[in-house]
Amino acid sequence: MDKIRFASVWLAGCSGCHMSFLDLDEWLFELAKHVEVVYSPIADVKTYPENVDVCLVEGAIANEENLELIHKIRDRTKLLISFGDCAVTANVPAMRNMLDGSGTVLRRSYLELGDITPQLPYAPGIVPELLERVVPVHEVVHVDLYLPGCPPSADRIKAAIEPLLRGEMPVMEGREMIKFG
Repeated sequence: MDKIRFASVWLAGCSGCHMSFLDLDEWLFELAKHVEVVYSPIADVKTYPENVDVCLVEGAIANEENLELIHKIRDRTKLLISFGDCAVTANVPAMRNMLDGSGTVLRRSYLELGDITPQLPYAPGIVPELLERVVPVHEVVHVDLYLPGCPPSADRIKAAIEPLLRGEMPVMEGREMIKFG
């Protein structure tokens, strides 16, 4: 049997979901027998590849870079999983939505609170432009599976991934699988 081409992505979030993924500990060795990791913040791969079978997407869509990448991910991935509360609801990153747009956020962060040389970050191609609103993944592209939690526990991650290794969809119901927070 061919290995599953597996990816994980970190967008606007804290990386807690990836830390929880690493809490799979010894089961990661079992997972490695069934998947080929083709893209991840844990691996040093610069370009999202073609023909990805499964991708865990952590984080909300907050800037132009996130927006461009999520479209590429959706186009190149069979099964896209919204991984954690930021991806599912936009969660904490979306708190800036209450501040009347990206300009207000940038002025407050870089000008009002700047201590030595207050200036707005602007470096095309280096500093991605903020979107006016932070949104969850499903507001931009189709999501196949939702894996909530802040972060989802290692047990929940395993329960979501393990059936995929057998070619089955996980059962995402009950408090142990769909509780937020």
